[in-house]
Amino acid sequence: MDRKSKLREIALAACIVLGAAQGAHAQALSNGGASGAVVSQPGTTTALPDTSQAGQGETTALTPDENRQSAAGNVAELQQMIRGSELSELRTTYNGTYGASLLFYGKEMTYYVALFQQKNFWRVIKTQDVGRAELIYKDFVRQTMQLSDVEIRRTQLEAQKAFTQRMIALSQERASRLQADLDVARQQQSIVASQQQQKRAEATVLAQQKAQAQDQLRAAQRQVRELQRQLETGLPLH
Repeated sequence: MDRKSKLREIALAACIVLGAAQGAHAQALSNGGASGAVVSQPGTTTALPDTSQAGQGETTALTPDENRQSAAGNVAELQQMIRGSELSELRTTYNGTYGASLLFYGKEMTYYVALFQQKNFWRVIKTQDVGRAELIYKDFVRQTMQLSDVEIRRTQLEAQKAFTQRMIALSQERASRLQADLDVARQQQSIVASQQQQKRAEATVLAQQKAQAQDQLRAAQRQVRELQRQLETGLPLH
């Protein structure tokens, strides 16, 4: 084996060791923030609003080469690689229907950073610099948060609307039951009032009849006493 061959072997071994170290570093970073969800095979790309200028204080500016990568076929390349089993998912973050993933192709020590919506890739950046990959991934995560704000707000408002409508329906149902109870109470009250009026009229008539009867009783008693007196007239007292 000549000297050049030995140098090539040494260089190849060094590259393998360096790649293993970089992969271990990326895996250690992913343990703190990985979602544990595996990105499904996406479909076609989806046109989304450009947020590259939003939050400029935190945005990771892409290089001209990185900006050209999606147009150069990174999306299609990553879609094809996902169908295999040699691509490792290091990190994935979801915000609403938007997500960002950091993927690693160990054979070439290459990192793919993807931004997607509903599992359809939007942007894909390819790099062999793990530090750069981490920065782009964080920026894509920030973009997913911005993009999902309106979506999350809409979901919350939709739920609040449905909850309010359900409360309105329950309130209306309760109001209907109370109205029915009130109608029954008013009807019963009317019946009771009519009965009371009739009883008062009957009591008045009975009172008058009682007074007449008492007058008749007193008259009869006077008559009895008078007849008794007449009957006893002329008789000795003892």
